[in-house]
Amino acid sequence: MSNADTPTVKLLINGEFVESKTSEWRNVINPATQEVLARVPFATDDEIEAAVASAKEAFKTWRKTGIGTRARIFLKYQQLIRENMKELAAILTAEQGKTLADAEGDIFRGLEVVEHAASIGNLQLGELANNVATGVDTYTLLQPLGVCAGITPFNFPAMIPLWMFPMAIVTGNTFVLKPSEQDPMVTMRLTELALEAGIPAGVLNVVHGGPDAVNAICDHKDIKAVSFVGSTKVGTHVYNRASQAGKRAQCMMGAKNHAIVMPDANKDQTLNALAGSAFGAAGQRCMAVSVAVLVGEARDWVPELAEKAKTLKVSAGAEDGTDVGPLISRSALERVNGLIQKGADEGAELVLDGRNPTVPGYEEGNFVGPTIFNGVTADMTIYQEEIFGPVLCVMHAETMEEAIEIINANPNGNGTAIFTRSGAAARRFQEDIDVGQVGINVPIPVPVPIFSFTGSRGSKLGDLGPYGKQVILFYTQTKTVTARWFDEDEVATGVNTTIRLK
Repeated sequence: MSNADTPTVKLLINGEFVESKTSEWRNVINPATQEVLARVPFATDDEIEAAVASAKEAFKTWRKTGIGTRARIFLKYQQLIRENMKELAAILTAEQGKTLADAEGDIFRGLEVVEHAASIGNLQLGELANNVATGVDTYTLLQPLGVCAGITPFNFPAMIPLWMFPMAIVTGNTFVLKPSEQDPMVTMRLTELALEAGIPAGVLNVVHGGPDAVNAICDHKDIKAVSFVGSTKVGTHVYNRASQAGKRAQCMMGAKNHAIVMPDANKDQTLNALAGSAFGAAGQRCMAVSVAVLVGEARDWVPELAEKAKTLKVSAGAEDGTDVGPLISRSALERVNGLIQKGADEGAELVLDGRNPTVPGYEEGNFVGPTIFNGVTADMTIYQEEIFGPVLCVMHAETMEEAIEIINANPNGNGTAIFTRSGAAARRFQEDIDVGQVGINVPIPVPVPIFSFTGSRGSKLGDLGPYGKQVILFYTQTKTVTARWFDEDEVATGVNTTIRLK
């Protein structure tokens, strides 16, 4: 297919899907087949400026739109997402590589945030204290900031955009979204549905691009807050640059998630959980379990874990029965294969080597099968780096205390889990572990939207999480009002030169 015949991904500016005038384009490639699905533009400076200007103008009226009107838009939006779930999942699978079931899961976890946004009438309440002094009341207002922006990663092209713009918009802000240039098509379909649900022109805008677009968002004087999910390197850059430009910033970044396996854990359930969380989505989840710390007699479970992993089917995400789809790109494939070799070279026991699997009909796909290293130590490259592939590192510990020390010594703090039948061990773990999100017999403890995503330490920059109660505070400014009203016949009490209210 020539460039002239390849569909192009559009920009969304002021309620219109428009063709970019850029000269810089990137192909959107099916990672299972290398088929070019579309071309995505790297927006020009003028196009980014137009998107921000549109959002700034729309804010003037959107910020005063009734809270019930905003809520009803998102009630309609969640209905449209449900009605189009199969289509959205098919688009996501084609461009990202996930299995269809996992693609629906990606969309569903974002849909939960949309449903939560529809509850804004209860979420954006202020506080009031009556008679803080004689005839004086004090109350707070949670008011929108203005134009906000989001920068999203390739691994969750539906969920993470839905973490961002619904909560920003429903609180009265307007939004500029920059999705990943690797798989923007499902994001754009979601924005089409958002407009169909009733989001007014200019309230939601979309630009595409790479580092230049990211920097433009961080630097723009009219953008008040930036939300980012992605790699630690880029997230640190975004946080520093946006903060220096006077913006609020929240950056959810890289991880090295550990799961402790106690010898009293239910073996079959635990092995299933480890295999699913380590190898699902080809390991391309920031909440994937990438390190299993086996304690005591559980150290003998490695052969059975490897046998479990061997049962997983590696193929294109659209194929029935697929468990592990392709990596997002050729460069990702080369990087993961290189790290596997590095692990072997540095002395880790390669129990299961998933490189170069045979995938009939998809010989050009970016595939790596489940891979397990045993005897991994903290000084090895495969432990120190986030591999972002279907690779599980197994470490050993004599006691739970030793396992906790291993986890707390790691610089990242996104998620962790323990597998045990002991309530005492679980409680000790949740108290002593220094990680933001903790699972107890739950391998991927991503909280539902009535709670906040709470990654910590090296996995997060910024005080507030991307959804739940915390994000209401992130996208609003608290204004405190102290008011006194006098009756017409009230007698003046004279000049008060103190700071006290009387």
